[in-house]
Amino acid sequence: MIPNIEIAGRVIAPWYMLAALAGILTALFFSYFLAKKHGYDEVTVFITLLVGAGTSLIGSHLLYGIVNYRLIITALNNLDKITSFEVFLQWMQEIFGGAVYYGGLITGMIGGWLYLRHAEKGDRAPYVDMCAIALPLFHGFGRIGCFLAGCCYGVESSCGITYHHSIIESANGVSRFPVQLVESALNFLLFLLLWMLFRKGRARGRLLWLYLLIYPIYRFILEFFRGDTYRGFIGFLSTSQIVSVILAVISAAVLIVKHNKENSRASAAISEG
Repeated sequence: MIPNIEIAGRVIAPWYMLAALAGILTALFFSYFLAKKHGYDEVTVFITLLVGAGTSLIGSHLLYGIVNYRLIITALNNLDKITSFEVFLQWMQEIFGGAVYYGGLITGMIGGWLYLRHAEKGDRAPYVDMCAIALPLFHGFGRIGCFLAGCCYGVESSCGITYHHSIIESANGVSRFPVQLVESALNFLLFLLLWMLFRKGRARGRLLWLYLLIYPIYRFILEFFRGDTYRGFIGFLSTSQIVSVILAVISAAVLIVKHNKENSRASAAISEG
């Protein structure tokens, strides 16, 4: 793949950035019109997602730096070599230049929720549901960007894709399983599932928890088909796999509690009737 758009030998823009931008815009405007169609405040859901997208940038780069903590230690042990602001920026680029989706997801949810609490004093559940639908829609575009850039690449495979211009040098010259495209397809399918549940009025107030249960399951599995090692490991599990397990367990517990509460209320209503 070619990671950048080039005209007359000059780099105009990286494909990953354009794919991510396309995902953000698609998710924003889809949610805007979804809210408008169902009688909710379209501006509220639009700004909630916009705030979430902004705060997610912080978390995604921060978690990348954390999982590559050895670079931070190296920088601290070589402070005497940081002789100019330009050198400092180069260190920061190396430490925090990448992005980890889960870091952005967590901080994005926090940022979006804080804004939603301020903006919406009534029932917030539909807005949370609509934001949940937007997440896999955006992420599907983002993974296409990863494929074009050659990052987050897969394991060596005889029936894969051979990179020659990947932004990660170790990915080049080897046929690799297109794990990014598989995850992209699954994200779009998850988007369709959540959208269908929302349209039918099912799982109200639980779509975010469903997303946080389903996505970590297939993300955990797909991590075994990734060939990159720079994203960080604890033992034989990647950082993303550990986060996936934690999110899936918490989400399953919340969904069970919500289900039991609804059954209890329904039983109580029947008894009173």
